[in-house]
Amino acid sequence: MADRSLSRAAGQPAVPLLSRLLPAVALYAVVTAAIALAFFLSDAKDYVGADNDDVMRLVEVRDFLGGQNWFDLTQYRLGLEGGTLMHWSRLIDLPMALLIRLFSLFLTPDKAEAVVVTIWPLLLVPLMLLPLGLAVRRLAGVAAMHVALGLGALFALGCVRFKPGSIDHHNVQLMLVMWIAAMLVDPQRRASSYIVAAVACALALAIGAETTPFVAVVCVCVALQWVWHGQAFSQPARFFGLSLALSVSAAFFLTIPPRAYAIVTCDNFSLGFYALSALGGAALFLLASLPRQPGRIVRIALAGGTAGLLLLTTHIIAPQCLSDPLSTLDPLLVELWLNGVTEARSFLAEARTEPEMVGGFYAVGLFAIVVCLVRSVRREKTELHLVLLALIGASWGIALLQVRGAFFSNMLAILPLSLLITDLRRTSAADPKNPGAAFAYISAVLMSVPVVWALGGVLAVHGWKQAADMRALSSAGMFDGESGECGDAVDMAVLNTLPAGVIAAPSNSGADILRWTPHRVLTAPYHRNQKGMLTELYIGLAQPGEAKAFMRGAGVTALAFCKTDPQTDGLVRRKPDGLYANLARGQVPDYLQPLGQPSKSGFRLYRVLPDKN
Repeated sequence: MADRSLSRAAGQPAVPLLSRLLPAVALYAVVTAAIALAFFLSDAKDYVGADNDDVMRLVEVRDFLGGQNWFDLTQYRLGLEGGTLMHWSRLIDLPMALLIRLFSLFLTPDKAEAVVVTIWPLLLVPLMLLPLGLAVRRLAGVAAMHVALGLGALFALGCVRFKPGSIDHHNVQLMLVMWIAAMLVDPQRRASSYIVAAVACALALAIGAETTPFVAVVCVCVALQWVWHGQAFSQPARFFGLSLALSVSAAFFLTIPPRAYAIVTCDNFSLGFYALSALGGAALFLLASLPRQPGRIVRIALAGGTAGLLLLTTHIIAPQCLSDPLSTLDPLLVELWLNGVTEARSFLAEARTEPEMVGGFYAVGLFAIVVCLVRSVRREKTELHLVLLALIGASWGIALLQVRGAFFSNMLAILPLSLLITDLRRTSAADPKNPGAAFAYISAVLMSVPVVWALGGVLAVHGWKQAADMRALSSAGMFDGESGECGDAVDMAVLNTLPAGVIAAPSNSGADILRWTPHRVLTAPYHRNQKGMLTELYIGLAQPGEAKAFMRGAGVTALAFCKTDPQTDGLVRRKPDGLYANLARGQVPDYLQPLGQPSKSGFRLYRVLPDKN
């Protein structure tokens, strides 16, 4: 009471600290980071995430710190001689490299790397929560903001992309997607919001091609808003279009080497995606800048004509990008590698393989889609819910094809569901004796949390015992590496006793070998290294005499055999007389010399002996 009186006497409003956006975001982010670190540090064996992409990202950052050119993304120690050109972006390498350099001023390089890798995903949590809290606060006030931030914190805790050590680019993409969605639901349609959305779209495209369909839907949403509103929406449409064209141009020329300006690739940012996004942005800017905005029928015709021209441009510049970028994979790689990649599973494959996780991946997004549809039909903030329906629906549709899209739909679902929960909470508070209102409120809260669905799935499929073990959940959508992988510190120490050479190993172990040793490795799970991956498969499938010829041709100096690796197991079952099947039975050809004893991880290391004269 005294504090409030003092505030009023000073002529200042008595606003609780946590009703403000930045302090509230800071609190939720700190609590999230503390919980995540407590769970991580309690049983962490390594500071890098278990996903191969996390390890490979660290290798790429180290190469960049070691002097590799900004425009040179070749991983020279991966694949056959000459290396493999990666499809990732330096825009992720740069901030991590700068942070490592900064921490190296007062820590040893190894400790600086460990600290940065551990905290990097946690630094992104407040950057994801900030637009979420801002958007919902604008739409429904402080109470709704706290609901949204609470759901956002639970999402971050249950998502492997924000787990300490997760340094792949997907967490940055999630953060950018949240900025895009939050800016598009600005009720006042500020030009500044659409500028931020456009810049975030450009960055998302430059960082990875996975967000291209989402960005396309965003552009369609903005164009349709201009078509519907005309003059009233011309300013935000102009600023979005111009900002997209300029920022995507800056990203292209800052990250693509001049020699690749005319090259079209469909698995990363290149001429095709750049040309379409820049042309589309410029076209929207010009249409929204007409001195006298035409009527709605004419705007529909202009937008349709522009869409047709962009589609024609796509067929001219990048027709191959209209199909699956992985459609050119060798059938053997599809069968023995891609079909086993967890995050690339379709809805049907996930339902067959891990039915207990289907709810965690898909239920929250579907719930949000239904909510958006119902509230649109009921004329409750119709345009807002239609925009969110398009964004969530696009992400959820992608998740049906590849389950990794579920991260985006689960996160975006927080926006409409936090508004629904706030309304249900208000209704329940207004009528506390109504059990139906209380039940609806509590049910909506529980149905908005992916881990609740995952826990329910584990309970339904496996019973109480496994449901009580939270580690079994993989936290509603975590992909924490493949089971059966080999390779530990002892294995790497043995490999480091050998002169730098070429290692044939399962693809799941390739990134770790690159991280811990100076060797080149034939394979790691990256589709641009088809020749190296196929060579390793041919070595495992071939009879011992033929396998020797493959190894000689590829310059292999050592072989790391992992019987428990899923891909290796598939090769053993596929070819009972192949080299890997022989090694699994303990039958070692005379050109392989065992190194040490079989390790605890499961590796059996062999030196490839030279031919006898």
